[in-house]
Amino acid sequence: MLQRPAAALPSTPEQLGRRARHAWLLFAAIALAIATAALYGAGLYGRTTEVGALAAQGRTDANLKVALLRAVLESPRALPLLLSEDQQVRDALAQKHAAAIDVLNRKLEGLVSGTKASVLYVIGTDGLAIASSNWREPISFVGNDYRFRDYFSGAMQSGTAEYFALGNVSKRPGLYISRRVGDAAAPLGVVVVKAEFDQLEADWHEANRPAYVSDEHGVVLITSVPSWRFMTTTRLAGPDLAAIQDSQQFGDALLMPLPITRPQALSPDMSIVHAVTPGGSDAEYLRLSTPVPSTPWRLDYLVPAEAPIAAAVREMRLLALGVIVPLLGLAAYLLWRRQSAQMRIAAEQAARTELERRVVERTEDLSRARDRLQAEISGHRSTEAKLQVVQQDLVQANRLAILGQVAAGVAHEINQPVATIRAYADNARVFLDRKQTAPAEENLGAIAALTERIGTITEELKAFARKGRTAAEPVELRGVIEGAVVLLRSRFAGRLDALAIDLPPPSLKVMGNRVRLEQVLINLFQNALEALEGRDDAHVRVSVEDTADSVTVGVSDNGSGIPPGILRSLFTPFNTSKEKGLGLGLVISKDIVADYGGRIEVSSNDSGTRFTIHLLKAA
Repeated sequence: MLQRPAAALPSTPEQLGRRARHAWLLFAAIALAIATAALYGAGLYGRTTEVGALAAQGRTDANLKVALLRAVLESPRALPLLLSEDQQVRDALAQKHAAAIDVLNRKLEGLVSGTKASVLYVIGTDGLAIASSNWREPISFVGNDYRFRDYFSGAMQSGTAEYFALGNVSKRPGLYISRRVGDAAAPLGVVVVKAEFDQLEADWHEANRPAYVSDEHGVVLITSVPSWRFMTTTRLAGPDLAAIQDSQQFGDALLMPLPITRPQALSPDMSIVHAVTPGGSDAEYLRLSTPVPSTPWRLDYLVPAEAPIAAAVREMRLLALGVIVPLLGLAAYLLWRRQSAQMRIAAEQAARTELERRVVERTEDLSRARDRLQAEISGHRSTEAKLQVVQQDLVQANRLAILGQVAAGVAHEINQPVATIRAYADNARVFLDRKQTAPAEENLGAIAALTERIGTITEELKAFARKGRTAAEPVELRGVIEGAVVLLRSRFAGRLDALAIDLPPPSLKVMGNRVRLEQVLINLFQNALEALEGRDDAHVRVSVEDTADSVTVGVSDNGSGIPPGILRSLFTPFNTSKEKGLGLGLVISKDIVADYGGRIEVSSNDSGTRFTIHLLKAA
């Protein structure tokens, strides 16, 4: 293969490197400009879209609130019209007899209880209330002078009037709807109904969506935020403020501006504002304004906009990034690919030669590494096999050590039944000589029972002495505990009274091997009994707890506990607090339990020690 001369190459690697750096700087500047423009445009689009969605939903909610307000207004408006034509009202105003006024008081009281009106009252032409629905109450309107109220003068002049004010007696805000009784030439008086909006405000109440109704002067009349009542949408000053304060329409309210600032108009009836709600911080809201039909009022509805707009802007910017980043990544890849191709043409031959040399070296290194790895694997397998043999030898050594400890006691245990058997046999021979078969049969039965006891002891010893690791199988836990006690009875004769065992039912089985599990329990029982040596209140409790898929065996003693230094490395080989101990019993016990999928836990303090064995429950 002919090699291209160096002079024929379009550029040297150094020149290509400089051009590549310049190209990447230019690409980075263009990518930054595109990303900035895309993020700005996406944020603007997301904000506009979210504002439109909030406005659509907010207008629906605002219209519902207006409809609810109109429904509340229309109900009491009919009462003055009907009462102005009522003959009892006309008679009471014309005659002003006590009997007629009493009848009217009761009638007004009954009407209020059946409507949503707050109070109904009738005023004479002199401005004094002659009858009221609250005539029985301490705050009765009867006898009060209302000539100063605009709803009285307005009704006397025009026939009807509506006036929102703070009650001068009840001190409760409400809308006063009045109607003249009689014609303008010969008026008899005025009928007034007061409508309060407590329930409406409660229905409007939304912690994060304030709503309020303001009059033609911008004074808040009805609001879901009680602290905003009688505040103003704009700062009042001059004659308007003085006129309102002189009329006592809103009592001694200060008429301070609402805590709404920085309005940004989006349309004549929609703007972005910042408002401070009670107990909250300054937040951004979308304010929607709509007129209330049949009144000079307007309803403003604040929709939280900060979080939704921020989320929409963030989502659109992420979407823009999701589009721009892959495109910029593709462009960067194409640029990198072009530059890589140029660099590859300039350095291909040298790289091929270097690659071949490194392949040969690497192949030799891998071959040597493979040989070393195979040798290490063989060594590990051999070591593992030796460890298993050593572990089996340690288990068997521990088992034989336990057998050696109990051997003398077992011999004594067997000698007793043998001596008793000899005595029973001699007695049976005497009874047979005397032809007394019944006592002879009793002695023979006792001999059989003692023989069975000797057989049980020797079978336990023979089984315990066997060597080898066996696979897990269902084992009756009760038999394991009883077998361990049998093997310990001779060595700890007279001290097993301290051992209190809650034996499980015979049906409870665990996964393991009886002989190996007996070895674990013998180690734990022996350690517990030895820890109590010399104590008058010696006590070892063995408990069994059955759960859904496991069985827990607890061995607790009331000894002096295990020293902290030994407790930290209790399951480490050759760690022991006994003068003649090897420190292998608990290590082997832990390995045996782990072989069958279980574990051993220990806790110890000055009040005693508790070993807990967790075993798998047989299906």
